[in-house]
Amino acid sequence: MQEQGPSWARRVLWAAAVYNVAFGAWAVLFPSQWFVIGGMPVPEKLFVWQCVGMIVGVYGVGYACAARRPLRHWPIVLVGMLGKVFGPIGFFDAALKGDLPWRSGWLIITNDLIWWAPFTGILVHALRHHRGAR
Repeated sequence: MQEQGPSWARRVLWAAAVYNVAFGAWAVLFPSQWFVIGGMPVPEKLFVWQCVGMIVGVYGVGYACAARRPLRHWPIVLVGMLGKVFGPIGFFDAALKGDLPWRSGWLIITNDLIWWAPFTGILVHALRHHRGAR
C-alpha cells in the first residue's frame, strides 16, 4: 500500500466525486426542487441554495483529485469529513429551533451520514501510513 491507498478508498472517493458534482448541478440547475420535495415553502432568494450547490460540486472536484492518491491527499478528505459532520449538526440545530422541518433531513443521509464510515476509514489508513513513513 503506497500513497495510493487501498483500492476501496479510491472507489469511495470517485463515488463521492460523482455524487457531489451531480448533487451540486441539481441544486444549481433546479434549486426549488429540494424545498418542494421537503415540503417547505420555496424561498424567493434561491441563489443562496445555488451557492450551496456550487460548494458541494467543488467538493466533488476535490474528491476526484484525492481519489488518485487518497493517503497523500488526506487533507481533502478531512475537510470533506468536517463538512459531513458539521452539516448534520447545523441541520439538527435548525430543526430543533423549527427553522427546518424534520422531514427535510433526508438530505443529510445521502450528503453526509453515508460517507462517515468510509471517510473515517480513509483518514485512519492515512494516519497509519504517515506514522509508518517516519
